[in-house]
Amino acid sequence: MSSIKHLEMAAALSVYTHIEIKKSLFSTKAIYTPTLSQVKPYILEYSPSEGGRLERLLEMPFDKMATDIVQKGKPVAGVNGNFRLELCLSDDHQFCGLQLFRFGDFKYNPVFEPRFYEGKDAETIAQLI
Repeated sequence: MSSIKHLEMAAALSVYTHIEIKKSLFSTKAIYTPTLSQVKPYILEYSPSEGGRLERLLEMPFDKMATDIVQKGKPVAGVNGNFRLELCLSDDHQFCGLQLFRFGDFKYNPVFEPRFYEGKDAETIAQLI
């Protein structure tokens, strides 16, 4: 598991209205304030084919996304990939923040700006991952 302060999307997460960042001497924690649930960061990497599929899924409406996952399964994360997903997910799955990156020009470039989901939408995204 990664640290929240090392994520590219850390600045966007820290200013989100329902997130409180608590810093101590040895750690930085994010709390989703409506449920007081801890938000944990994850970094997942995907091959070009799986990353492309993940990108398409994240652009779909939630009902189509759920149908596609039932039919084809979840995108499979790998060890080293062309795509990197930064994900922040609350323990109760009521909050999710994510940003997708694609490798190019010797660095990971954002595919889209950070996105934040709450409630049922966050639960749907949690099932995707």
